[in-house]
Amino acid sequence: MQRRSLLLTAAPAILGAAGKSGTCPPILGSGEHTYEAIHDWGDLPAGLRWGNTHGVVEDSQGHIYIAHTSHASAERHDTLVVFDRKGRFIRSWGAAFRGGAHGLHLRKEGRDEFLYFVDTGKGRPGGGISAKDTWMVKMTLQGEEVLRIGYPKEAPGYQPDGSTKFSPTNVAIAPNGDIYVADGYGAYYINQYDARGKFIRSFGGNGKEQGQLASPHGLMVDTRGKEPYLLVADRTNNRLQKFTLDGRHIGFSGGVNLPCHLHERKGVAVIPDLAARVTLLDRDNKVITHLGEDTTGDWQELRKKPRSEFRAGKFVSPHGACFDHAGNIFVTEWVEVGRVTKLRRV
Repeated sequence: MQRRSLLLTAAPAILGAAGKSGTCPPILGSGEHTYEAIHDWGDLPAGLRWGNTHGVVEDSQGHIYIAHTSHASAERHDTLVVFDRKGRFIRSWGAAFRGGAHGLHLRKEGRDEFLYFVDTGKGRPGGGISAKDTWMVKMTLQGEEVLRIGYPKEAPGYQPDGSTKFSPTNVAIAPNGDIYVADGYGAYYINQYDARGKFIRSFGGNGKEQGQLASPHGLMVDTRGKEPYLLVADRTNNRLQKFTLDGRHIGFSGGVNLPCHLHERKGVAVIPDLAARVTLLDRDNKVITHLGEDTTGDWQELRKKPRSEFRAGKFVSPHGACFDHAGNIFVTEWVEVGRVTKLRRV
């Protein structure tokens, strides 16, 4: 595969610490699912400022990767930022994805690890979305591109000339390497490709009936049972929907409220629910608990306000979440000034 650099930026010598929310982190959850909420985790360097913080993953070294849109006031607009496990900045890159940086998935392939990164094409400084500005990009952990998948012109639900709206939001990978790209802001299909990027099929499409989707925002290949299946965060339908790996509907799961994405560790799935909570599900997709739920109902206005107005121990609009190797949870939120919270397992 042809590779190209995506303009890696190394860490400067002096770091500007991000603001912290209080000195005594609140405790969320109970029993074996008890966490200390450390808001505003991670020290950004001078020149970078969070935009909407969207995706988060951890690599095998314990490094945390965060995708964000970049704030308009930033001096540098790198959209992928890497921290060590203590929250110290390591490197950043991806200014070309400013405004559209969104879904993030990490997968080990042989001895190497790769990031699968999704750009919605939204929020460009020039405005508008076009087919040439929306992608799923596979890259190394240093930002070297190895594969790019764009507009699905081969798919039956899309016009070959690129005129069908296409704005992908996230990605999942099957055990055989097949790639599933969720068109969560476009035509609401799941588009499936092989590991080399060759189109296989589409399924879903806009609607409320079984097999149909309304903003399929995130997805995960669920391997907790006897056979792997695709679990989709059917966000606007307020549900999770299950498909076989060849796109056949096999069921629904509830207990979620505007689910954005999914990540799993030791049988437990974490769901960032956009409407102000993080949900944990067991291996049967039954609710274990809701963490940091804010029931005031003002999250859509609060997400636009200054960081000082966010409530400690309460989420505003969780958009991405992942477990780390120790069972801690990292949560990224769709707020204009960005917010990264580490839920440290107690």
